[in-house]
Amino acid sequence: MKSNENFTGEVLDFLKDLTIIVVIVLIIRTFFVMPFQINGQSMYESYYDKEFIIVDRFSYFVNKPIAGDVIVFKPHVNDKKEYFLKRIIGTEGDTVRIEDGLVSVKRAGAEEFVLLDEQYLSESNSGSTFVRIADKAKEYLVPAGSYFVMWDNRNHSTDSRDCFSSCSFDKATNFIKDSDITGKVLLDLGYFSFSNFSFQHPNLGIDTTPRFLNSPRTYDY
Repeated sequence: MKSNENFTGEVLDFLKDLTIIVVIVLIIRTFFVMPFQINGQSMYESYYDKEFIIVDRFSYFVNKPIAGDVIVFKPHVNDKKEYFLKRIIGTEGDTVRIEDGLVSVKRAGAEEFVLLDEQYLSESNSGSTFVRIADKAKEYLVPAGSYFVMWDNRNHSTDSRDCFSSCSFDKATNFIKDSDITGKVLLDLGYFSFSNFSFQHPNLGIDTTPRFLNSPRTYDY
């Protein structure tokens, strides 16, 4: 039989190891990477419902987010959905113009608008970016330390165009801030369906094989 002293020592060693593991996990999640599962088709066809992604938190401690990055952030408008997944279209000082279903951006310091080449959009979403409350061209000047973001599934989503819900609410804004951003997409781990035992979405019939670093997680405009 083990003495009480030995048993107590083993318990303390176990608690010490467990504490170290918890601290390491918290450090990794806080400063390096976080796992998420996508809920919904807002980024269709770049990302699919139910897919698992790994979000890089460390890069934005070193560098600023740039246009084209797909990011996870807190919109502060939906108690049921704490995080959103969207693509950065404009950064501070940029002016984003939406007209006739197309998106143009005048970058900070530039004199002219440039039509965005958005090859990541699906056929049904290409040329279909509209502002629901405006018949004419709509322009958004991005404030300092802020970002204008949109889903890739432009026909079926709410984003910076309508303040992520409705611009009629108090403190509603078309922009997010640095402090809202959790990180940018690093890895696409896909989704494995145990119901049909394959990397195929059970409801959509879409191939959800892991793409790892090959998903459209950023785009060079």
